[in-house]
Amino acid sequence: MAERLFSIMESLRSVLETYKPSEAAVEMLYFGKNVSSAIPVAEARGVVFAALAERGLHIWEFSPNAIKLGVTGISKADKKQVQEMVKIILGLSELPKPDHAADALGAAICAANQRTINK
Repeated sequence: MAERLFSIMESLRSVLETYKPSEAAVEMLYFGKNVSSAIPVAEARGVVFAALAERGLHIWEFSPNAIKLGVTGISKADKKQVQEMVKIILGLSELPKPDHAADALGAAICAANQRTINK
């Protein structure tokens, strides 16, 4: 597990160095049916937050329902609806896959919208 977490941190550091973002958006932790994955996901999140903090990035956090609402207008939207709207909003030629990618892009869309509202 330690090697995997280190790999996540090193990969994220590389992405951050390449693209030099000024802020980041992250989905809040939520566990419905799959509680057994809570600890490994929380550990990975900790590594992500540490890497983002290391760069001094502002971190936006959104609940899954806030992302769904922000992207589709429906807080109870399903994964397919989120994928479809992310595709439309970003002008993609195909659906973002896996669905977790659509969630991540949805968080970024919410951060961009929030940032615009706060200006």
